[in-house]
Amino acid sequence: MVNKHFLIAEAGINHNGNLKTALKLIDVAKKSGADAIKFQTYITEKRVPKKYKKIFNILKRCELNYKEFEILKNYSDKKKITFFSTPFDLEAVEFLAEMKVKLFKVASFDIANKPLINGILKKNIRTIISTGMANLKEISFVYKKFKTNKIPLVLLHCISSYPNKIESSYLSNINYLKERYKCEIGLSDHTNDIQVPLYSSLLGVKVIEKHLKIDENHKCVDAKVSITGKQFLELKKNLEIIDKMVGKPKFGVRFEEKNTKIFKRKKFY
Repeated sequence: MVNKHFLIAEAGINHNGNLKTALKLIDVAKKSGADAIKFQTYITEKRVPKKYKKIFNILKRCELNYKEFEILKNYSDKKKITFFSTPFDLEAVEFLAEMKVKLFKVASFDIANKPLINGILKKNIRTIISTGMANLKEISFVYKKFKTNKIPLVLLHCISSYPNKIESSYLSNINYLKERYKCEIGLSDHTNDIQVPLYSSLLGVKVIEKHLKIDENHKCVDAKVSITGKQFLELKKNLEIIDKMVGKPKFGVRFEEKNTKIFKRKKFY
């Protein structure tokens, strides 16, 4: 289980297919206090049919090649920030495993993608899976797969709405998932602010994923669901404050109460 917050900056395809922008996102993530930065590794032709012309063209424009991902991994290592990615095909799974990533991420859209899940299971690497649009049967299936294979799993509560509204966050799902599944439960949030992750931390969430953009002037694919580096740093600082506020359970006369101890009545029962 995660003892402190693990903040994932989801760079995704916000680099627009530009390596320099991708490197800049790593810099911003590191400066903003993120523990990890995540990208998306795919071959467009394997991810979406050409007949869906609009989305196909967007993904093709934002596609990075494997050599560029090697550069990003090495740069992340240099900056001492965890690099990982979401594979969308088995070739990407093999490639990322060869790069010795510490984590895999499965997108909500692929939670029922059995070939992809089985390919990831073979690599025996800790995996994070988003649960947007997933029913309990699908979540239970993938949970049992990882449990049976004794591979650490993190399930992220997620609403696949881009952007999502704060009032449509269904945070009660977090406690439900925690009671039902014996694994880490985190949050993948698609609102364009930081309130939802902060509130989720009060429900015990430690793994938090937020889309990242460089600044408000950054024109990128997922701008509407992304927060800036400045906002990400604000999230980090507020989570640290919440950790201090929550603290560890302690009863009796606490250190802060020592000066008022004299007013405490003696036992009378």
